[in-house]
Amino acid sequence: MAAAVKTSGGFCNTQQQWLHSTRDLFLHGSTRSNAKECKSRKTKKPTSLRVKATSTKVELDFNDPSWKQKFQEDWDNRFNLPRITDIYDLKPRPTTFSLMKQRTPTGDEDSTPMDMWNGYVNNDDRALMKVIKYSSPTSAGAECIDPDCSWVEQWVHRAGPRKDIYYEPNEVKAAIVTCGGLCPGLNDVIRQVVFTLETYGVKNIVGIPFGFRGFFEKGVSRGGPKTSEIVDSIQ
Repeated sequence: MAAAVKTSGGFCNTQQQWLHSTRDLFLHGSTRSNAKECKSRKTKKPTSLRVKATSTKVELDFNDPSWKQKFQEDWDNRFNLPRITDIYDLKPRPTTFSLMKQRTPTGDEDSTPMDMWNGYVNNDDRALMKVIKYSSPTSAGAECIDPDCSWVEQWVHRAGPRKDIYYEPNEVKAAIVTCGGLCPGLNDVIRQVVFTLETYGVKNIVGIPFGFRGFFEKGVSRGGPKTSEIVDSIQ
């Protein structure tokens, strides 16, 4: 699933760039007719703009004392995510995501005041992907990197709201599109994406039928209710 954003203009071509916002929401567009809209924006000199996680693993010599360091460096490189400011020359603005709306007062006078609660995620935060240290490759569920099942930290970017955003929510048009196929629980994911966008103040939210083809090709691939009626029914 992906979410595309449009701000006071057309969608940006999917093949041109992949954007990763500081909210851990992947944003991209894919209409061909409005490609020049992207070119008109201020962009930095293109470097490595494509976001991907490759499954190719570095060849490791476990007799090398520094193999853990090499593995972790390769891991970091494979899951390195560029930020939207690596592509566009955008200025940060205070987030419209209200933590106060997400918390319930406890009524405890001795507790920390709610306006002092630190609830935003720092860009350098990481989450440990695996938390079990297996003592043997024969342990139930063991996933080992080397024959001795050595402990190696594997960190990934932590998701969550940041204190800065880079778009004006009332100027954003968000489009949600899936690649199609059966995926249990997908409706719940779409529902939560809509709720999160609304929490940020985005009101112009649409769903794109027929996958990426729905951006530029008219047609019907199935009967039944309108997409808007389906979305309304799951709210």
